[in-house]
Amino acid sequence: MNIQEYFSRISYDGSHKDADLKTLTAIFQHHIHTIPFENLSMHCGESIYLDLEHTYNKIVRKKRGGWCLENNYLLFWALQRIGYDICILGGNSYDPAEGTYTSDMDHVLLKVVIDGKSYIVDSGFGGHYQMWQPVLLVSGKDQPQVPGIFRLTEDNGIWYLEKIKRKHCHTDQSVPSTDNPGMKEIRKICSFTLEPRDMNDFQELNWNLQISDNLFHKKSICTLQTTDGVCNLVGWTFTEMKYNYMEDMDMVKITILTDEEVEKTLKDTFNITLENKLKP
Repeated sequence: MNIQEYFSRISYDGSHKDADLKTLTAIFQHHIHTIPFENLSMHCGESIYLDLEHTYNKIVRKKRGGWCLENNYLLFWALQRIGYDICILGGNSYDPAEGTYTSDMDHVLLKVVIDGKSYIVDSGFGGHYQMWQPVLLVSGKDQPQVPGIFRLTEDNGIWYLEKIKRKHCHTDQSVPSTDNPGMKEIRKICSFTLEPRDMNDFQELNWNLQISDNLFHKKSICTLQTTDGVCNLVGWTFTEMKYNYMEDMDMVKITILTDEEVEKTLKDTFNITLENKLKP
């Protein structure tokens, strides 16, 4: 594994001599804008191994993406390699259907300490809940970013990450907006503690996600942050979102693809060429 090869993969040619916030933000943004969040291996008959070298070869050399375990594992290695004070944290994602957080850890995120201040860095949530900048670990502070306003709150040692969503404007007016006009929705994302974890703590989760009945099993997912929004391919549904297209309004365009268009979109939009046949 080679750090310069990783930098080439994410198209980063800046300096990494100083382990400061500016460098962290730059590397993080290059990562999320070039490496997709995706679970396509599950729908190609491939196994996902939680092994650093396997993850490196998959994402860096084969130019694939990965889910949170893979994406944040690779980012953890890169940031630690260049001198950041960084540790792995375990989280519980919020299930909107159930209206609660998962009972077992099912998410990986990172904590980076710079000049005595702690930041949460997470390259593995994907979609329009993906942060674009490190989030300062402070409770109750609104932290505006391009995708929306992120906020952390703390209660009895448990931290909660949420995002204030903007309203959506659909290019196809026949598709109803799910947002209430004039109201901003607060979307809970995940909870976590500051207990340092090891990636081996997530081996069982990695396998369970591949064999249990869950969203990843039901849907093939590939998402990538763009210069002004995000592209999502879920099954045959391709969604393009442009952030803040109008004041406090995101533009959403939804297209239903054929099997052939799915393959072309993966190549053209996500820069992914699969080795095995995808079954969306």
